[in-house]
Amino acid sequence: MAQRLLVRRIWTVSVKDIRRFPAPAAATTAASSCFSTSLQPAATRVSFLAPSRSLPRSLPHASRREVSFNVQDHEDFTERVINSQLPVLIDFHAQWCGPCKILGPRLEKAVAKQKGRVAMAKVDIDDHTDLAIEYGVSAVPTVIAMRGGDVVDHFVGIKDDDELDSFVSKIIGQ
Repeated sequence: MAQRLLVRRIWTVSVKDIRRFPAPAAATTAASSCFSTSLQPAATRVSFLAPSRSLPRSLPHASRREVSFNVQDHEDFTERVINSQLPVLIDFHAQWCGPCKILGPRLEKAVAKQKGRVAMAKVDIDDHTDLAIEYGVSAVPTVIAMRGGDVVDHFVGIKDDDELDSFVSKIIGQ
């Protein structure tokens, strides 16, 4: 695996270096006529090393609003969750928890459907045991909904997509 990555890195660096130096027209024509198996005339062929004029150099970066955020510490939790103007879903999870790995993406998808009307905080219970104890989390995954710093609703375990959508809609008041 490491060898493949190293070869790939060397290849991309080599190709970039070759692209920087313009090849003389005579050398390009001579090389392409000696080694070509193409039926196209040399003038219409494009070398794979030549920079493409039709494709952009870099892909445009789409500004994407993050659906969720990881809580860093207790102060971060207070600032971004308790003092939030939006309703916040708090996903208490653990890295070793299989159901958490299933619920997390489903919950992010349900939150993303609301287009910024609700936020989602992710709290790893192994890193933030104090928060888990403070909010009475005894099993994972546990999702707690807060609005204005107050706990509004919660559930423990996995829910399907329809149940998650209705839970999130209920939290934002639809």
